[in-house]
Amino acid sequence: MFKIGPFELESRLLLGTGKFENEEIQSGAIAESGTEVLTFAVRRMNLYGKNLPNPLANVDLNDFITFPNTAGAKTAKEAVRIAEIASHAGVCDMIKVEVIGDDKTLLPDPLGTYEACRVLLEKGYIVCPYTSDDVVLARKLEELGVHAIMPLASPIGTGRGINNPLNMRYIVEQANVPVIVDAGIGSPKDACHAMELGADAVLLNTAISAAKDPVKMASAMKLGIEAGRLSYEAGRIPVKYTAQASSPADGLGFL
Repeated sequence: MFKIGPFELESRLLLGTGKFENEEIQSGAIAESGTEVLTFAVRRMNLYGKNLPNPLANVDLNDFITFPNTAGAKTAKEAVRIAEIASHAGVCDMIKVEVIGDDKTLLPDPLGTYEACRVLLEKGYIVCPYTSDDVVLARKLEELGVHAIMPLASPIGTGRGINNPLNMRYIVEQANVPVIVDAGIGSPKDACHAMELGADAVLLNTAISAAKDPVKMASAMKLGIEAGRLSYEAGRIPVKYTAQASSPADGLGFL
């Protein structure tokens, strides 16, 4: 179990709801993932017009912690505005702050992210910023008061896994709030790696929704995350550069 602000969570898989081929596959993937937290882009949601398409029409949000994100925001002001829209619509238990600073790489803007977090914390939101794997920025955001840090594994949608495991480990070691690895995860191996480094959870979307079989991949990701967490708690053996016999040397004197 881990906590984000007031929320106690058993599942360490947070799931995005975009890009699924249809609602049936989306619902199946959500069920197989075992997630308790659903994230979605507020700009993609039909929050007020009941006659317009709703990408979460088959999902009872009362069964989940709602975790809208500010995807599409390029400034702190835009991110705050999107968070307020979600809050007014009653679908904002906590907010993922996402301020994109570069259209090509979709990397987050650290200054805009920091400012948006500052404003939203003052307004009383449960704030979880999406960031690069910048160790200093992660520390400063925690000092600001955010409720979790969400460093990227690699750029959004690339599926490259964790580009900089050393920085990820530094962020985990210094953090006193949950670390949720977000973006760039491509396979259960990557999710397991993130958890073995000590992350508290992983947020997934494209790696599941764009898989050949999203429902089966949701199950595989769940198992990968559980395996990685167990491995972290069990403690792996040290990496060595010389061979070490796995059998005891005692009892060989008669040879």
